[in-house]
Order: sequence, then C-alpha cells, then structure tokens
Amino acid sequence: MLDRVRSGALALGVVLLAASGQAQLIDRTKERDEINPAARELSPERRGDIYMARKMYREAGDTYKEALRLEPDSAKLINKLGISYHQLLMLGNARRQYERAWRVDKSYSQALNNLGTVHHAQGNYGKAIRAYRRALKVSPYSASIHSNLGTSYFARRKFKLASQSYLKALDLDPNVFDTKGTFGTMLQERSVGNTGKYYYFMAKAYAGAQIWDRSILYIRKALEEGFGGPRKVASDPAFKEMHEIPEFQRIAFPETIASAGNPSTP
Repeated sequence: MLDRVRSGALALGVVLLAASGQAQLIDRTKERDEINPAARELSPERRGDIYMARKMYREAGDTYKEALRLEPDSAKLINKLGISYHQLLMLGNARRQYERAWRVDKSYSQALNNLGTVHHAQGNYGKAIRAYRRALKVSPYSASIHSNLGTSYFARRKFKLASQSYLKALDLDPNVFDTKGTFGTMLQERSVGNTGKYYYFMAKAYAGAQIWDRSILYIRKALEEGFGGPRKVASDPAFKEMHEIPEFQRIAFPETIASAGNPSTP
C-alpha cells in the first residue's frame, strides 16, 4: 500500500514537472483573471497600471489600447502604451508611440524623455541627447531627464557635460539615482558600457554634490568591478575633501590604516 502511494506521488511529480510550461500559462491566466473581479469598477487605465506593476506587459498594453478607445487623444495613455512595448523590448513600437504622444501634446516632456531612452538603448546617443535636451526645454527641473542626459553624454565620452548633468540632477533630487525604474510615465536610463568606469564617475559626481556616503558606496562598486585602485582614489582631486572620513581612509589609504592598527610595524 505504502509503495503504491509513493509510486503515485512520484508519477504525479513527473507529470507536474513535464507540464510546468502549461502550469505557468495557467497560473498567468489565473493571475490576469484575478485582477478583473476586484478591479471591475476601475478604469481601463488603472487596470493597465496594475498589470504593469505585476510585470504583465502584454496585458497592460491591451488594456491601454482599450483605454485609448475612450480617450484617443490622451498623450499620457499613448505614452503608457509605449512603455508597455518598451518593457517587451519592442523598441520600434515603443518609439512610434512616444512620437505619437509628442505630436498629440507638445508639452508632454515624458514622451520625449522616453523617446530618448529608446535611442540610447539602440546606441543612437546623439539622437538621445537631442531628445533629452528638447524635453528639458519643457521640463527644466526634471532630475530624471537630467540624469538620462548625463548617461548619454557619458556614453559619448563627453565626461564634463555628463558630470554637469549629473550634478544638476543631484541638486534637483539627491535620491535620483536611487529611484527604481518606474512603470508610470517616465523611464530612467541606466545602461552603460563600462560599468566600473561608470561607478567611478558616479562616485565623483556624488563627491561633487558633497554626498559622501553615496560617493564611498560607488567607489567601492568601482573597485569591485576592477576599475582603479587605492592609489587612484587617494590622488584624485575629486575626493580631496573626503580624506578625513575614516571609511574613505580605509579605501584609499589601506596601508596607513593597517600600520596604525599595528604599533609593532616599523
């Protein structure tokens, strides 16, 4: 009897494992259907936002299309449809929706910003920069757009301009680089080629804004990626004001710290 139970359980496990792809599809359908009863009174846009939050991008796109049938000239809805395509890596479709949103409303800077992120993702950094600069003419105090502009300048190796953009972004919002990606209306570009160099560059930007703890965090990240070393950090003028901070000293002057902790060292 016990052997039959064990055999049955084993067989059931094999069946479930073999059908895992189908189970995932069923679960996803169930998850989609679970939204509708609870959200029956919500607008299509709000339901689309819920799908986006659950990373159900295709369903979100379909729901935003439903919303657009009610509000065909809503730049915000068109932009959100673009973001759903963007998350599905359908960049051509995303670009067309961002351009469409901008044509509908020339004051909607989010669409231009998001268009810039498409250009950046495709390696068209010059076009990305132009899109961000146009967006900043409409929304000059957007920290996210300034940070995106800095990232595209960095990709073009225009480091002075990148630094200026990052400092402006930090001045507007000290937490701009800690903000997680949003599925609202504004995308923030984080992709860079040389991660270690980017982290070091970010450390200098935070140092310039006198946000010491974040600067130290990014110094550590850069070193973990193999970029630079204690001597480079110690001699960099960007970090001069940080020399008296104990945590910075442990990074930049490890031999001095070790000697101080060992009185017997000659």
